[in-house]
Amino acid sequence: MFFYAAALFCIIYFFHRRLCCRYPLFTDYPIIGMLPDLLCNLWRIHDFSVEVLKSHGGTGEFTGPWFTNMNYLITSDPINVHHILSKNFKNYVKGPEFREIFQAFGDGIFTADGEAWKYNRDLFQSLFKHKSFELFLEKTIRKKVQNSLLVVLEHVQQHGSVVDLQDVFNRFTFDNICSTVLGYDPCCLSLDFPEVAIEKAFNEVEESIFYRHVMPKRVWKVQKWLQMGREKTMTEACKSFDEFIHALIASKFEALSRCNENEETGEDCADLLTTLMREGNKEQHDDIFLRDAVFNLFVAGRDTLTSALTWFFWLVATNPLVEEKILEEINQNFGSNEENAVLSAEEVKKLVYLHGAICETLRLFPPIPFERKQALEGDVLPSGHCVNPRTMILFSLYAMGRFEEIWGKDCMELKPERWISQKGGIVYVPSYKFVAFNAGPRTCLGKDLSFLQMKIVAAAILRNYHVQVVEGSVPTPSLSVVLLMKDGFKVKITKRET
Repeated sequence: MFFYAAALFCIIYFFHRRLCCRYPLFTDYPIIGMLPDLLCNLWRIHDFSVEVLKSHGGTGEFTGPWFTNMNYLITSDPINVHHILSKNFKNYVKGPEFREIFQAFGDGIFTADGEAWKYNRDLFQSLFKHKSFELFLEKTIRKKVQNSLLVVLEHVQQHGSVVDLQDVFNRFTFDNICSTVLGYDPCCLSLDFPEVAIEKAFNEVEESIFYRHVMPKRVWKVQKWLQMGREKTMTEACKSFDEFIHALIASKFEALSRCNENEETGEDCADLLTTLMREGNKEQHDDIFLRDAVFNLFVAGRDTLTSALTWFFWLVATNPLVEEKILEEINQNFGSNEENAVLSAEEVKKLVYLHGAICETLRLFPPIPFERKQALEGDVLPSGHCVNPRTMILFSLYAMGRFEEIWGKDCMELKPERWISQKGGIVYVPSYKFVAFNAGPRTCLGKDLSFLQMKIVAAAILRNYHVQVVEGSVPTPSLSVVLLMKDGFKVKITKRET
């Protein structure tokens, strides 16, 4: 009797599952769902997503093992993206499951919804647009480029050694974000390439978050409870980062008290953490709020820039004609660089072709390769796909940059000209097609500041050095929430002839 009841239950559930999943992306196996295809292609997940979405018209469904609620609607259709991120913004939120997966982010701007998100956004918008912060950021990055980045690259080229340029950018952006947010330079980027525990911990947190996306919730929850595998690594990494941040917050409160006593308001107290402490009272901006704000700012201003710069130099190094045109533009505007001068914010704004090359990099290799939302109420997407309440939706930004329907038949080519008008200005592309900085009300507040920093760094390196990829090096995207190179970016640096 039990056997027949079990068989009847399986048949009913099988047909129920078939009705629920009307647009399957992979083979839906009994009990284990579509997980086998995902795990078999996990090592090449981004390119695999391109292939699958192309073959299904840009949108489809993924269902995980039974009873795991690991079900997603996945899309790379710009009309759907526009609908979700802009037109029907209020119906699509990060949601509680997102906050659970991205637990390390706390209640910061990336995970918050509703009033909490609005408060964070208004706060950071006022900070980023303040002229004093723009000047502080520009001064900080130019100083770091001049005194650390170029010094290290000069040392590398003199010794003729191979260097991992991604590691160099990791260290550079970590030092820079620490200086900008915390007013503290940990000196990760120095000639001896020291191992900095907090920088390593930050990387481990992001890798662990990625695995929470591809593992059933019950599995990683058990691992977290037992403190084993990736979850143990994540717990230890978060503890290291939190201890580091809370110690700095305590010292900042002391420093701020001294600033107030001495009535100082100069650049020694101009970093974002100090400004956040000044902006609200201790109940509004307590230690937890400050910690979450700092973590979110680190993600926004550190790994995304590392990713963009790494892929930019790989693309430029493998496309010599583009490199030649970037140098031609720099030389036409500023001549030779005999004094190793670092360009200012106003100067790099003139570099339109460089801007186009960076946009192409972000199109082909978006630092955040996928975005996630949850529907509050049922909806029908412009593509005709039905969305049930609480449906989890994934956007593949990586796939969107490789679709002929969006970018044309030359979508796989590095073509900065695609961003330049006939009059020599920058072409506007709707954010729902070029989603590297998100779209709609959640569009990245630091977009202009990011372009500023990338241009300053790219121009400084290209004016002084030629980057040559080590023979046999083939970049593979890492399994992380940020699109980095799995085995680093090995290059040789040679002096640029003036």
